[in-house]
Amino acid sequence: MTAPRPDPAAAAGGLFARLDMTAMVMGLVFVVIWSSAFSAAKFVVADAPPLLSLALRFAVSGAIAVGLALAAGQSFRFTRRQWGLVVVFGICQNSLYLGLNYIAMTRIEGGFAAIIASMLPMFVAAGAWGFLGDRPGRIGALGLGLGFAGVALIMGARIEGGADGLGVALCLVGALALAVATLVVRGVSPGSNLMMVVGMQMLVGAVTLAPVAALLESPWEINWTTSLIAAFAYTVIFPGLVATMVWFHLVRRIGPTNAAAFHFLNPCLGVGIAALTLGEALEPRDLIGVAIVTVGILLVQLARRPAPDAGPAQKS
Repeated sequence: MTAPRPDPAAAAGGLFARLDMTAMVMGLVFVVIWSSAFSAAKFVVADAPPLLSLALRFAVSGAIAVGLALAAGQSFRFTRRQWGLVVVFGICQNSLYLGLNYIAMTRIEGGFAAIIASMLPMFVAAGAWGFLGDRPGRIGALGLGLGFAGVALIMGARIEGGADGLGVALCLVGALALAVATLVVRGVSPGSNLMMVVGMQMLVGAVTLAPVAALLESPWEINWTTSLIAAFAYTVIFPGLVATMVWFHLVRRIGPTNAAAFHFLNPCLGVGIAALTLGEALEPRDLIGVAIVTVGILLVQLARRPAPDAGPAQKS
């Protein structure tokens, strides 16, 4: 008696059934907005001091978020762990990650900064493995490896063309800081006060950046152009509010390692958006890297969900 042949169509259907399509859409929305923020930041720092403009952005975004939270009936009543989330995330993501990236983008291209930022999944996976015991499976490890390879391919051409060492170092330290924030978010739920948490962590960023900006920069350096005002408004609403809300939901839904994998799309989207808005070069190697990165993210997403119809293990 011959064994039944596997049905390729059924196998493919089972494969894609394992994908969390809601998480995929959330991740893509987040990464498109996040990647566009690098180009928007280039417009901002062209006409305003980086830290001062960022502190002002956090103050405005935070005030809007807190106002919306109060209107929705949310409160400042956080648990001790939730206050820890607000402070750590506010400092690591806003003050360090974005602060260092804004300074770096006065020295390097916006697309190149997006490429370096996409190293985040590797840092998160290493931290989750080393500190939380969250080991990626074979498929997940392969996906992370492909993502890293795609990033390395895109990044290679940029390095060959020469890059500012300090700018690169600032972006790398910023990515490490965001990895810490991502891992911290994993263990703490904002509960019903999500908008309030988002607003408060932005205000933490504003409070911590403002003294540094006051020491190093001057408001008289601001050149109030139309492009500055438009880019500032965009970063307040979309990267500031919308992307942060989506990111919190995404990490709660699929965990930090899988959520961070979407940052592998930063190179292709960041470079593409920078090419369209800033006229930065788009190389053929970038397109090949995009394909490799896309496969990597699909594998990471597949790895986190159990295969369908996998019944309990049989006891011998």
